[in-house]
Amino acid sequence: MKKKIVVAVTGASGSIYAKLLLDKLQQLQGQIAEVAVVMSDNAKQVWEFELDDTTHGNYPFKTYAKNDFMAPFASGSARFDTMVVVPCSMGTLGRIASGVSDDLITRAADVILKERRRLILVARDTPLNLIHIRNMQTVTEAGAIICPAIPSYYSKPKTIEELAMTVVNRVIDLIGLENESYRWEGI
Repeated sequence: MKKKIVVAVTGASGSIYAKLLLDKLQQLQGQIAEVAVVMSDNAKQVWEFELDDTTHGNYPFKTYAKNDFMAPFASGSARFDTMVVVPCSMGTLGRIASGVSDDLITRAADVILKERRRLILVARDTPLNLIHIRNMQTVTEAGAIICPAIPSYYSKPKTIEELAMTVVNRVIDLIGLENESYRWEGI
């Protein structure tokens, strides 16, 4: 069954993860029924600053405004199976943990959780304070998956993009899509 996926991009540093995820989802379109994208205003600014480009609006996915509560995934009846917040700021994570649905990102996350579907939060901040850790515990107990943007090195990445892809490939695995990527075979 093809996946319906929401990709939410917040203003946390780490736009490379969002870009590489959207690039990968384009490549895997045969396994996907729909991808919906929502970005915060800060996300667009950080993307342009960190990546020196404005390609965030060039993907073949439907994009929704941050306050568009008429977006299909603002309701459980639209049956989106997965939502990825990448990168996920601690402010967004805190609002999700508190049940505050003050924009489309937090409303969609609330819907995904209440429908017992897959919510993947690619947390990017460091170091963490106790509030962050407790918020992560709260969303985990509610059914979300915390996937910190911590790259792996055993594939011996040579570029920043290859390093960031180690995180994106984990996200693709968590979504449940078939993906060709490095797999640990031991030493």
